[in-house]
Amino acid sequence: MNTEVLTEVAVKDAQPVVEPIAETPPELEPAPPAVVAEPVVAAPAIAIPGLDDSSLYIHRELSQLQFNIRVLEQALDESYPLLERLKFLLIFSSNLDEFFEIRVAGLKKQITFAREQAGADGLQPHQALARISELVHGHVDRQYAILNDILLPELEKHQVRFIRRRHWTTKIKTWVRRYFRDETSPRSASTRRTRSRCW
Repeated sequence: MNTEVLTEVAVKDAQPVVEPIAETPPELEPAPPAVVAEPVVAAPAIAIPGLDDSSLYIHRELSQLQFNIRVLEQALDESYPLLERLKFLLIFSSNLDEFFEIRVAGLKKQITFAREQAGADGLQPHQALARISELVHGHVDRQYAILNDILLPELEKHQVRFIRRRHWTTKIKTWVRRYFRDETSPRSASTRRTRSRCW
């Protein structure tokens, strides 16, 4: 008999021998690390201001003025086209006109008729007017600087020019007068009549 063949058959039929793994007795396993509790620190008490605290409020007129100043800031945003930036300056002016016609006039009436009342922010009307004057003067100067120093030179580069009044020809002056007489004046008269009926 050939022993080599038997050896190959024996190898093919052989089952793998698995030796059992001895488990570590529980008394020999390492103990988990001890957790040390940190002392509990009491959080400081938070002072809750009362609703009558004037620092919680912003004066209504000053708030509207701040909104209008944000409109002015849009004229500096170079992501907008130049003519859109110019429109933001026009909106700023229009909003200021309305602001003075309504909001500032209301504050002045309170002063004139000695009916001054401090708002929730604690400002008296004369204090609010002083703050409005300071803000408006500074930002109107800024508006003209943006127009004259930034936008008009940029528009000039794109062949968009605004002709100053001192450079108007007779033909331009005639056109402006006719346009004012036919278009602008009738509309402003209609607006004045409407406003007089409202009051």
